[in-house]
Amino acid sequence: MSQLQLAVQETGKSRPKPAEIVTALVKLEKAGKKTKETVSYQQLLGKWRLWFITGTKKTRQRAGVMLGAGRYLPPAIKVYLSYSKNPEVTLAEGEAGKVENSVSIAGFNLILSGPTKFFPKQKLLAFDFTKLTIKLFGKTIYSGNIRGGKNSMENFYQQSIKKQAFFRYFLIEDNLIAARGKGGGLAFWRREE
Repeated sequence: MSQLQLAVQETGKSRPKPAEIVTALVKLEKAGKKTKETVSYQQLLGKWRLWFITGTKKTRQRAGVMLGAGRYLPPAIKVYLSYSKNPEVTLAEGEAGKVENSVSIAGFNLILSGPTKFFPKQKLLAFDFTKLTIKLFGKTIYSGNIRGGKNSMENFYQQSIKKQAFFRYFLIEDNLIAARGKGGGLAFWRREE
């Protein structure tokens, strides 16, 4: 994990190379599969800044999805994930919550939000974006439901995970989280708040 710690503390040429980060993430993911440690949604609550991502390369081989080259996000582009509880919903399995994904570039802010459900044993967080807000220099210029909005949000907790986007977390620390998305890419975030 020291490579990841360095990656969020250093800048420019002093940061570990993207290939080193990808290798570290894959090792952490493999190690995480061997442990049966249960985590709680409480550990994910707060605001997290996306720091590093990998794409995927679909292959025709039986191997399925191969990781593409990883990259750090440029400092001018700020991408945040914020998780909070949803006390209005109680689930038989898992924990209900809310997510807000925001992208900020030079005074422009795009915010997607919606429901989440977290399954501690699998470290899996399913989510759906049902609302879009667009701000320009702090002023809201659009806010409305998307992708079925309220109906989609009401049906979210009954839907199968196979039909939902999700992250499978393999690293949950006080200041760092890392996950593989449903599409196969890897990402890690550092805590902002």
